[in-house]
Amino acid sequence: MVTRRGAEAYHCGIDAAMDVIGGKWKVLILWALEERAHRFGELRRALDGVTEKVLASHLRELEDDGIVHREDFGEVPPRVEYSLTPLGRSLNDALAPLGDWGRANIKGVPPEPGEGARGRDPRRLVGG
Repeated sequence: MVTRRGAEAYHCGIDAAMDVIGGKWKVLILWALEERAHRFGELRRALDGVTEKVLASHLRELEDDGIVHREDFGEVPPRVEYSLTPLGRSLNDALAPLGDWGRANIKGVPPEPGEGARGRDPRRLVGG
């Protein structure tokens, strides 16, 4: 994992993790890629409201951090797919309890018994 700051600049592991997932769209990108690899346009359509510039920037940062793999098929027209690396999958596993906590604490939305973090649309947590 590439850190944007030197390792000694982090106060704790959560600080380092937030450096990787900080930004409105990064966690939603991770959840979208959990199910399958996506092309850029598919991700843009799946994440209603994200701009091309922000999506491209976040994907580049996640790739630099070893969270997302970018595969260029070298075809014309260009075909590129984004998928999670094993490190990215482990990050999603770590985020699952946070999603559970968020769902349990959304005002006005009753919790659904027995439903795990991956069973719901994460955009519901951010007003999507």
